[in-house]
Amino acid sequence: MVGAEEAARLDRLEIQVENGGGGAWEYLCLVRKLKPRRSDKVLKHGLAILNDPKARSNLGGEEWTLYEQVAFAAFDCQQHNVAKDCVAVLSKEFPGSLRVGRLEGMLLEAENSWAEAEKVYARLLEDNPLDQIIYKRKVAIAKAQGDLKVAVDFLNKYLEIFMSDHDAWRELAEIYVSLQMYKQAAFCYEELLLSQPTVSLYHLAYAEVLYTMGGLENLLTAKKYYASTITLSGGKNTRALYGICLCSAAISQLTKGRSKEEKESSDLPSLAAEALLRDYKYRAPKKLPLLNSMLKNMKLSS
Repeated sequence: MVGAEEAARLDRLEIQVENGGGGAWEYLCLVRKLKPRRSDKVLKHGLAILNDPKARSNLGGEEWTLYEQVAFAAFDCQQHNVAKDCVAVLSKEFPGSLRVGRLEGMLLEAENSWAEAEKVYARLLEDNPLDQIIYKRKVAIAKAQGDLKVAVDFLNKYLEIFMSDHDAWRELAEIYVSLQMYKQAAFCYEELLLSQPTVSLYHLAYAEVLYTMGGLENLLTAKKYYASTITLSGGKNTRALYGICLCSAAISQLTKGRSKEEKESSDLPSLAAEALLRDYKYRAPKKLPLLNSMLKNMKLSS
């Protein structure tokens, strides 16, 4: 995670460089370290150094690192000709390099040459079967072509090898949701909750999948995870507050006519409703009547 002090230093350096005060190389090194998405600045100042023979020669071996950094920034900025030039320089200097091979594949992706990019990645995987980046590029190709089922297959194969990759589990869950495969999405979020139980985002996402699936058992569990989201976020998650109210209304409908023992008995829904009303009174007072009307329909407000 980027510290506040380093982030402030990066901002100061950026202003300095933008105003002609020097420090471009220091700025580019810090961007590489902190990994913020400032591709336009990297492209601008990186090219300025690469196009200045004296400045470039002062970099020594770091010259090639800068070519790679500028290539990535050029991809982001849709400057494919610049990326192509950088990749050509690196390919000549490091023939057969894995890192350069990845860039060559990404260049083919940028040009929508999907089949050629696939061939490059397949060749690289033969020599480096545990390369995580190449697996992810194959997923990216499938998604770019709109073939989500192939993306799911690749991600599942990837996760058989790299089971602790939280980002991959989350991406797979989101694809499953988009495909309305909610049981599979729920499984992915369960894996994330087991490995990172204090991340409120996963509690919320899991609750929303369960609420979407419906059924009394899923709704009761969803309400619990909405509640844990509120706890983990310090009571500030509006979506989770709404989730508790919606779950409670749905549960009431499903348990209508049952004995009191079968019905849920909790102050949580009314507390969530009160929290929503307080929040709207402070942040969006004009929408209070609409919220009040909705809560009344749910029998959570007088």
